[in-house]
Amino acid sequence: MGDWPAQSVMDFRGRPLPERGRPAGYAALIARYDLVLPPPPRLVAIADRHHPASTDDWLMLTPRHQPQADLGHQLSFAFRYEGIDLQVLSRLFQAVAGEEIAAIVRAAPTGAFARRLWFLYEWLTERRLDLPDPGKVRLVPVLDPDQQYALQRGEASSRHKVLNNLPGTRAFCPLARRTTTLAAFSGRALGDQARAAMGRVRADLMARAAAFLLLNDSKSSFAIEGERPSGQRAARWGQAIAQAGARSLDVSELNRLQAIVIGDARFVRLGLRDEGGFVGVHDRDTNLPIPDHISARPQDLTSLIEGLAAFADRAAQGNMDPVVAAASLAFGFVYIHPYVDGNGRLHRWLIHHALARAAFSPPGLVFPVSAVILRHIERYRAVLESYSAPLLPLIDWRATDGGNVEVLNDTADYYRYFDATAHAAFLYDCVEQTIEHDLPEEVRFLQAFDAFGQAVQQVIDMPMAQFELLHKFLEQNGGRLSQRGREREFSTLTDEEVARIEDAYAQAFGA
Repeated sequence: MGDWPAQSVMDFRGRPLPERGRPAGYAALIARYDLVLPPPPRLVAIADRHHPASTDDWLMLTPRHQPQADLGHQLSFAFRYEGIDLQVLSRLFQAVAGEEIAAIVRAAPTGAFARRLWFLYEWLTERRLDLPDPGKVRLVPVLDPDQQYALQRGEASSRHKVLNNLPGTRAFCPLARRTTTLAAFSGRALGDQARAAMGRVRADLMARAAAFLLLNDSKSSFAIEGERPSGQRAARWGQAIAQAGARSLDVSELNRLQAIVIGDARFVRLGLRDEGGFVGVHDRDTNLPIPDHISARPQDLTSLIEGLAAFADRAAQGNMDPVVAAASLAFGFVYIHPYVDGNGRLHRWLIHHALARAAFSPPGLVFPVSAVILRHIERYRAVLESYSAPLLPLIDWRATDGGNVEVLNDTADYYRYFDATAHAAFLYDCVEQTIEHDLPEEVRFLQAFDAFGQAVQQVIDMPMAQFELLHKFLEQNGGRLSQRGREREFSTLTDEEVARIEDAYAQAFGA
């Protein structure tokens, strides 16, 4: 156990400060109690001067904000300026005696901070403190909705006189901060925009667009994993995506979906892992694992997946922001990595599940987020690594004889309580692109395709298969029928007919 930060520094555990400052709040608690955890994405420090400059990594406050160097004041400071960090609190509550927390509560038993702290201690530790009823006081929410995304409908805790608006349970509860970027996304009502856009398009055209986008999302999800599935396998997974949100989420449902993803399971073990897992490669000479990410321990999987399912239900029933909930759920799943294979596609399926459960996605339409992710694959990987990279050095593991990993320390909290802010911002951006780009682009294509088809029929009757081949030839050659097409597949067309068809293509597609 160390001391409270007393001196201004330019670096905190490898993270440079924008200017000299004294770590405060969660940073001070991490230093004082030597907590081993991935540092929160944004920390707080007290600057030496009165007009400091903050960054994405550091909130720099003035000297007048300096909290006293004791547990209660640093916790109160953290709650006020940083919100609730369950991972820090979970580790902290393991490091301090319950009586220290009880003493803080007794000092101001009716205060909002004390009641929130009391609730969180008992919620995280499942240990009961010897404290009296705070009396008749107004309920306060555990999460400040102006700071962090929370349930709009929580449940009252009569013991603590708080409203539990946490989106998950002790088993799984990632949180996202209400940043300027996320607040702006939330205010755009993208789901309503998509429904309004669909209402302006003919129903039959919209159905065709939705079918294409669904299949495109399925194929893209495989492509992200470096796979090129057969048409039948892609269509089968597309059907599973279309049904997302229709069933309650639990281990058996995820197992069913994994079997659909894998298809031929002769070389893959289905169901939750019974051994370690990692994402990475093996040394070519020694076969030793070289992990980029280490998955949750097999003995923690049942608890984590049950917690993940409970999070999905609470978020939907409590009217949590659907995209933030989807990001927390999906990225939480992929960090847990509960299966030997199929995790990536199930991770993206969970996005559709959360959006559908919240009725964010218009009925019959799947936002092709996998297609957008594929277009921005490097950003996607960067978001994944924003948590997995700082987590990796904290996991104590050894290589097994079979080239796998065995985790030697308790890592469950790392997967239960991560900060999902960056993940939510990325997913919101993907959803916005599907609504403002992918959906209208597909509708415009179908409208042009139909107009071109009608124009061709004025020139010559041909079966749909031949018409689609003709369109493909023109599309691949800038609106002109290639010499090969003229001499082989469409040799019966006259020069005049070809000219009229090329003109019709230009009129329809702007070629």
